[in-house]
Amino acid sequence: MKVLLYPLATEKAISEIEKNNTITFIVSDLATKKDIKEEFEKLFGVKVEKVNVARTKQGKKAFIKLKKEFKAEDIALKLKLL
Repeated sequence: MKVLLYPLATEKAISEIEKNNTITFIVSDLATKKDIKEEFEKLFGVKVEKVNVARTKQGKKAFIKLKKEFKAEDIALKLKLL
């Protein structure tokens, strides 16, 4: 099962990257916070501090906050969000 579907590049999502070191992804409806954390850490080689999820019209949204020693901006650049 693919957990992370695609990153969000809305104005709010971009400001979360800069202010809170948090990347926003649309994820599979069946994904748990643990699944999201494990796949994100494996894909990007970073450590996740916490994951919050919300159900929206777009689908299930995950707010992935990175630990202080990692920069969300670096990942956003890899994903071509910034």
